[in-house]
Formats: sequence, C-alpha cells, structure tokens
Amino acid sequence: MLKTRLGESADSPNSVPRAGVEPARIAPLVFETSASTDSAIWAADLADKSAAKVTDFSEITKFYKKNLKKFAPFVDNGYLRPQNRFHRNRAMANINNNYCVILAGGKGRRLWPCSREQYPKQFIDFFGSGRTLLQQTFDRMHRLLPLDNIYINTNQSYMDLVRQQLPEVAPDHIMAEPIHRNTAPSIAWACHRISHLNPKANLLAIPSDQIVLDEAAFGRNVNEGFDFVSANDCLLTMGVKPTRPEPGYGYIQQGEVTRGEVYRVQSFTEKPDRDFARMFYESGEFFWNTGMFLANIPFLFHTFCQMLPLVLRRLDMAHPSWTIEEEDRYVTENFPSYPNMSIERGILEKSENVYVMRCNFGWADVGTWHNIYEAMSRTEGDNVVIDSDVIADGAHNNIIKLPKGRLGVINGLDGFIVAEEGNVLLICRKEDSSALIRKYVYDLQMKRGDDYV
Repeated sequence: MLKTRLGESADSPNSVPRAGVEPARIAPLVFETSASTDSAIWAADLADKSAAKVTDFSEITKFYKKNLKKFAPFVDNGYLRPQNRFHRNRAMANINNNYCVILAGGKGRRLWPCSREQYPKQFIDFFGSGRTLLQQTFDRMHRLLPLDNIYINTNQSYMDLVRQQLPEVAPDHIMAEPIHRNTAPSIAWACHRISHLNPKANLLAIPSDQIVLDEAAFGRNVNEGFDFVSANDCLLTMGVKPTRPEPGYGYIQQGEVTRGEVYRVQSFTEKPDRDFARMFYESGEFFWNTGMFLANIPFLFHTFCQMLPLVLRRLDMAHPSWTIEEEDRYVTENFPSYPNMSIERGILEKSENVYVMRCNFGWADVGTWHNIYEAMSRTEGDNVVIDSDVIADGAHNNIIKLPKGRLGVINGLDGFIVAEEGNVLLICRKEDSSALIRKYVYDLQMKRGDDYV
C-alpha cells in the first residue's frame, strides 16, 4: 500500500505515481492506493458523481496541511491513517464525549388522522402522559447526557413546535432541514456539526416516537453501547428480541458473538411479510430493529464520506472554519442534493463493520395503529383504548382514540381502528391498515387538498 505524506505534492518523488492515472473520485480521510492499480484515492472530499474530475492534487494537500489541527484525529506521523488504522483507544471516554441526535422530522402519516402533517405524532401527547413523544425522548436522554450534548433534528416546518416543547434546547442545537430526506442525510448532518465541535465524540441517533418501558435498563444499554463504540470503529445497532411475529418492524439477523450481548450483523430485513416475520421470530436468530444506533464520530464521518454523495463536505472545503449560522444557511440551500435514503439502506446494509447489541429495555415503535395495538395493554374484549372515554358493548379487538370531551359508544365492532381528530373520523379495519391509510391520505390530498391531511 502506497501513501503520501501531508504537505507533499502529488508529483514529488515520494508521492503516489500519477502518470496515466484517471483522476479519481475523492474519498474521505483515506488516501491510500493499491500498487496494482496505481489509482490515487486521497483523503479529501472534493468530488462526487456529479462533480468535475479533480486533477490538481497539490491543492488538496495544501488544504489538509492548512487545516491539520482539525483533522488531527485522522493523522499518524504526518500521514492520514488508512481505513484499517482508524482504531483508537476510546474506552475511557467520559460522558462529555457522548452525544445524541433525536430524530423528530417525520410526517407521521401512518397514524393519521390523529397524527397530521402540520402536527405529527412526535409533537402529540399521544397516550395522555402529560408529555409529548418528543418530550419523553428528550427527558430519557437528558437523564443520561448533559443538555449541551443533545441535538434535535427536525424539519423547518416544525421548528416552532420544537422550540415550544423544548424551550431549554439552545437554537444552535435544533437542526431544521428544508426538505424531508429520511434518516441517512439527517444523521450525516448531525455527525458533521458535532465533529466540528468535538472530533472525539460518540453519537447515538434515536427516533423521537418510541415507547421505552424500562428506563433504567435503557440507560444501562445506552451506556454499554457508548463504551463499545468508543473502543471500536464500528456501527452499533440496538436490537430487542421479538415477542411476536410482527411484519410492521424491521429485523436484524445476528451473526457470531463478539462480546457479551454484542453480535456481528448478518442481514437486515425491512418489514417482511407475515410468513417471514413468523419464521424470523421462531428461528431465535433475529432482533427487532429499534432504529437506534451508535458510532464514534471519526469512524461515522469516514463512513458517511464513503457512502453518501458530497454535500456538506463542499462547505468544509470552501469554509473550513464555518460557523453554525453559515452551516445552517448552506444546508437550506444544498440539503435537497442528498438522496431520500434511510440509514439502514444507505449505510448499515453496505458497511462491513456493523454490530447489534441485544437490549432488554422493553420497546415498541409508535409507527402504526396495528403496532400500537400489539404493544399496549388491553381492556375487556381485547380492546386498546388510548386516553379516551369509551363504552364498548360487544366490541372486540379494536383500537380506539377519541378527542377529549368526546364519548364513544361502540357496539358489535371487531378488529377495527376508531380514531378521530379535528375534522376527520376514521373507522378502518385494523389488518393491513397501513396500506389503507396511505391510500386514504393520498386520495384526500388529491381530491380535497391539505385540510384533511
């Protein structure tokens, strides 16, 4: 493996030979090359599929030399470390190096009509606890981390809701995207900002719309996860053992055990059909994917640079000492250049260094009506009544949520969703309700506009 010292011209006697070499797409923080190919892969972020080919490697070297201090965690004796030398001993990292980003930008349409586009589920006190789902997630993380280490990712449409519900969070800790682009770009932005502030950080990405039943166990599992990623260059997902064959969740297949309750990931499967979900459940080899994952920032930054197109990295090249305000403006203008991609599909399924930790904190995803029905305790007749005043007479296997001040008298209904919010009452079969609700929302938006969505 050949490598070039920071500060050397690519044409110097000690550098990678360039004669006849096709200008390569720049790869992040790794400039190493195979002698068999003579193709230079430099540790800079100047190009992606849409960018012009780079031919002046000396300019790249000057940039990294000028900003050597910022990239110090990636440098060994003047050389940028190859990918297989990223490992650093972070086992003794203290809590000030642990950060989280709470993902709160989703539209929540699968819980329509109670979750609406202008007021999605994460901003609702869905279960009548006195705190919204976002506030509960924030409370959960604030018990583990300092306030300054908690970031909120959302959409610009929901900025005011976040400020109202979490007034203690500083404005520069609320990262508001101009357009929905799923979880991979959202986490990439959080990684970019946090790496600018603390290049030794560890990051937990956590959705804002989940149920955690055992807060103490959750805290133990999160701290164990931080310890693991601080000492290992990997992506660590948090999995829980299935309690039923649930087709509405993602599944992670465990491979060989690495340490204690941590396993290599063998495969990801997103929302299998019911027969496969039953097979996964009965095999004992699969976890539910909670959507939470951890990594240390240097390795995560490196991984994003390898697998996502260049967007924020142009800002690093143009303005290496950017401010939060400059980054916010840049994101507003350039964030739409990211693909619409989940972290599972964009990163986790493609990386070789992915692990799953078996967690035992009791978990449910507040994603669909059917998921909530399966996760919640039931009243007589196996009905789930969510913070509502209901008289059920000969009604069975239903999930019911009504507004405050409304009394529901339900007779003879079996296996339905009964949900009312604002100007919409939904009465829909519980089975396959996600597909039906998608259809209803789409049809209403086309025929009636946004007032009912």
